[in-house]
Amino acid sequence: MKIDLEKLKNRKINICNKDICKEFSVLVPIVERAGEHSLLFEVRSENLNNQPNEICFPGGKIESMEESVKAAVRETSEELLIPENSIRVIGQLDTLVTPFNTVIYPFVGLLHDYHGKYNIDEVKETFYIPMSFLMETEPLCRYIDIEMKPKEGFPYEMIQKGRNYPWAKGKYPVYFYTYEDRIVWGITARITYNFIQLLRADMP
Repeated sequence: MKIDLEKLKNRKINICNKDICKEFSVLVPIVERAGEHSLLFEVRSENLNNQPNEICFPGGKIESMEESVKAAVRETSEELLIPENSIRVIGQLDTLVTPFNTVIYPFVGLLHDYHGKYNIDEVKETFYIPMSFLMETEPLCRYIDIEMKPKEGFPYEMIQKGRNYPWAKGKYPVYFYTYEDRIVWGITARITYNFIQLLRADMP
């Protein structure tokens, strides 16, 4: 058998075991209010099946053959009822891979001429947090332990130490930002924290 190793050159890097992962894109929207930049957050509609009433950024599942940045812009346009050309994508944040087979591609973008409207089928309300507050505030961080738990039928006889194998354990960070009467937490807070940390890295 002749193996063509050259096919590995200049290939587009993908997610390992992508067939079991769900891929999403979100946009961290920046708007100018009262002379300063603020982040726009959504509260998900209470009529949604998944995570109703939770705080999030606009975004959703990447469609087949769709680029991640295109998905972020499309979802933002649909949820905030604004044309796609009023969204200027500035850059991409770090990709977030969760222990729950979810991959999230966050982008940062400026919204031009946004007047507070939104799609009521998906969004209950929107609110803003000044970037100055986020730059000056450290979120609360707590951790959730992650443990491996093999399912029934796992072939213990094929591994060293069988059922006594010392499975690796991990920690999953959960961040909390409190602003006025709002608590931003979970994945949304983690993306926010990553964004703020990237901005801080360039500061003296």
